[in-house]
Amino acid sequence: MRQHMAEITRRRTGELLRKLFELLLAHPGGLRAREALAELADSVSLTDYENGTYTSGDRRFEKIVRFATVDCVKAGWLAKSKGHWEVTEVGRTAFAEFENSEAFYREACRLYSIWKARRDALIGEVDAGTVESEIGEAAETLNVTFEEAEEQAWAQIEAYLKTSDPFEFQEIVADLLEGMEYHVSWISPPGKDGGVDIIAYTDPLGAQGPRIKVQVKRWQSKVDTDGLRSFLATINGSDIGLFVCLAGFTKDAESYARSQETRRITLIDAERLVDLWIDHYDRLDDVARQRLTLTPIYFLTPPK
Repeated sequence: MRQHMAEITRRRTGELLRKLFELLLAHPGGLRAREALAELADSVSLTDYENGTYTSGDRRFEKIVRFATVDCVKAGWLAKSKGHWEVTEVGRTAFAEFENSEAFYREACRLYSIWKARRDALIGEVDAGTVESEIGEAAETLNVTFEEAEEQAWAQIEAYLKTSDPFEFQEIVADLLEGMEYHVSWISPPGKDGGVDIIAYTDPLGAQGPRIKVQVKRWQSKVDTDGLRSFLATINGSDIGLFVCLAGFTKDAESYARSQETRRITLIDAERLVDLWIDHYDRLDDVARQRLTLTPIYFLTPPK
């Protein structure tokens, strides 16, 4: 990999990274990695080498960019989660400060080196020279491999949820609540539901604690403030509102939810829903697991 990467200059890598950042900044909330890479490929003229493939069948361009973003992540400029890439506020500042492409990438590499030195100080010194170089290369390769595996797994889970039957999705949310030891008393049948899809309590009789009202949306677009207001209208002072939407919520809607002083509301997007499902998987019954079956696969992950 180092021999291949040597054919890509630091200046060229910086050009690709700056264009990537420009595209990500044009999309509030960032982009899926595969979408960002596709947009980047369409926005630049790839050389024959970049457009070529490795023996594994992977296009060189995508690997080059993915390897370069490792430096940006360690520099604190880029945030990645389940295949989603978003420029951080620190990254925005760096993008504005380092207009020269090569200087932009050099600074990312410098900050990566600082991060690596701190990490090595914590785990003990490594041998210098070739050994250190090989360890560094292995760590970068592991980073990219882990990222791609996580991205592929998440894409499959997300696609499954988005294409599931709406009422089956309601059942998944109800199953999760029961796995979290809440007691589901009602699930909305097909038809109008008055803005509430599930009702649950903290005890079997509903005699103690608050009533939990849940709205479930399998939408492909984010819930905005108006959509959140409609649900909040169903929440009384003693109720707890739980709004589940696969696409998530706009920043204004999230801010509006945080500003509530008398009504309690929790927002759950696809990522948080799956994280909760994994955390409570051992408590789900067999029927629930059949609705969304997940199998853990353990492999070496990159050092933090």
